[in-house]
Amino acid sequence: MELSALHVLSRVAASLLGGYAFVWGFTTLGVAAGVALGMEYHDAQGLFYLLAFLVFLVCLCWAFVARRIGWVWALLAGGGALMTGAAWLLSKGLG
Repeated sequence: MELSALHVLSRVAASLLGGYAFVWGFTTLGVAAGVALGMEYHDAQGLFYLLAFLVFLVCLCWAFVARRIGWVWALLAGGGALMTGAAWLLSKGLG
């Protein structure tokens, strides 16, 4: 199967941009949930910043092995947006 340059570029963009959005959402939701559950802010921040490296690695690898690039974009960018929104709502409830 021959891959076009546009297909490869889309996978690279999905892995970097979509992975970044997903990790941002994961981290913000994790920190907000950690604080809501009684963790100190800096402890929750440190924990989820460390986990973010592993999550980004998984996102990066998955973007290149998934069959459908549309699913990759939907899950990474959409999931990141949903998690960021949930973190925002959770933080509004804490305030």
